[in-house]
Amino acid sequence: QVQVVESGGGLVQPGGSLTLSCQVSGTIFQIKTASWSRQAPGKEREFLASIQTGGETNYADSIRGRFTISRDMSNAADLRMDSLNADDTAVYYCNVELDPGLGRRTFNYWGQGTQVTVSS
Repeated sequence: QVQVVESGGGLVQPGGSLTLSCQVSGTIFQIKTASWSRQAPGKEREFLASIQTGGETNYADSIRGRFTISRDMSNAADLRMDSLNADDTAVYYCNVELDPGLGRRTFNYWGQGTQVTVSS
């Protein structure tokens, strides 16, 4: 069974930094795309950033220049967040698109989310 697990959330002071990690288990399929989104209380889920197999990245304008998405052998996607402010307080979610290859349809999985709170 595929599991997507986010980690690295917590309490951080305004102006601080935090790095979130997304790990995937239970699959042999390639991760075609990994992305991060967030949902603040009373708001809709907001796309933040994505990274594809070849390393291509895409960012939402709202966080461009402050957040950086990356991928390594251990994690599907890390999200480095700098210059955090109270508006960044939200639950952060990782989504992965798995590609079974041979032209078959891909599959999307979401993690349970990790809470980020920016407060002094």
